Amino acid sequence: MVPTTLFFSCAVLAIANVVGAVPYAAKPKPVVLNPAKLVAAKVRLDAGTASPALKDSLAALTTQADEWLNKGPWAVTNKTITPPGGNIHDYASQAPYWWPSDSADGCPYIQKDGVRNPETERYTDHGERADMFIASYILSLAWWYTGNEAYGRRAGDVLRTWFIDEATRMTPHLDHAQIIPCANTGRAIGIIDFSQGYTSVLDAAALLAAGAPGWSQADAEAFKQWNVQYLDWLENSEFGKTETAAKNNHGPFAIMQSAGIALFVGNTGLAASKAEAMKSRINQYITANGSQPQELVRTRSYHYSVFTLVAYTRVADIGKKVGVDLWGYKGPDGQSIMQAINFVTPAATGAAQWTFPETEFEAYIATDVVHSGADNGNQDAKAALKSIPKPPTGDLWFVRPAVEQLDPA
Repeated sequence: MVPTTLFFSCAVLAIANVVGAVPYAAKPKPVVLNPAKLVAAKVRLDAGTASPALKDSLAALTTQADEWLNKGPWAVTNKTITPPGGNIHDYASQAPYWWPSDSADGCPYIQKDGVRNPETERYTDHGERADMFIASYILSLAWWYTGNEAYGRRAGDVLRTWFIDEATRMTPHLDHAQIIPCANTGRAIGIIDFSQGYTSVLDAAALLAAGAPGWSQADAEAFKQWNVQYLDWLENSEFGKTETAAKNNHGPFAIMQSAGIALFVGNTGLAASKAEAMKSRINQYITANGSQPQELVRTRSYHYSVFTLVAYTRVADIGKKVGVDLWGYKGPDGQSIMQAINFVTPAATGAAQWTFPETEFEAYIATDVVHSGADNGNQDAKAALKSIPKPPTGDLWFVRPAVEQLDPA
């Protein structure tokens, strides 16, 4: 087997010798994405030897990047109301499934699981955060593969506006996320607003740091320091501790977020310990047949079963970088990430009906998790890929081989 470091060195030399190849200063150091795969895909694209699937992925990627070029940048300071007990620089969101009661003032709010309250749109941070996450990631990837400076510069603007510029930067905490009016000024579970997608933002910054125009060393350092502070809040605040201990999907996502940030800022010991912690999650919350009972009781059980696998698979990819093997791990009764992928695959391919509660079944949302299983040696997952519908915006796996949530939360 060729060592990864040797493969990477050869791949970089190959890129340098390809006519028309886009020069870059350094190899990317993403926390989830595999840098060797990024380089290998770029080599094939630059050399004109890309497979049809890789070409299709790049076309879908650049189509999305073009759509993001003229949008944003976004900032927490765009909102017109401030969170109770906070200020305009504090991220704020309102709990989506809580509705006013029939009293004159609407208090207390009552929960309707899976039914979104449009009142939550008063806090624009939640929606703009989602746009910021996606735009920075898609644009950074598009810059990496094409060298189009406009993509790189726009991605840098997006990150700088949200995290760095004094006038618009977000304070590095989530004290006011998932507010329930009449009840609190923020909740621990609000951390999910960031944890489900933030590791992709880290990878976006890592790609830009590989030589993107308009992203300076000062930008990279300022973004790193923001994350040092944010990680300290995640690890030491009561909200952070509570979220990490959550028994449903919130727990693994909190672990994923902290593991990714720890690796990004250079704390590999913490990243490894977080990855190790996922083994007990697998033992407790994935059964021998691969089901996730905590998610099967939800009104959108297929969505949440796949959604939680985003966390498991991404932490497994982080674990590879710090010497923790989660892809090959099996619990005492055979529980594993692979088995959890196998549990959702028949419904994704149409080979079996999903028999648990689900208000919005969409088979395609499992595409990425099945890809991840296939890439890590799951032959059943590999065979299933041809039968799963592609996501509406195209299958990006071959240019961004890391699991993403493919449907709305």
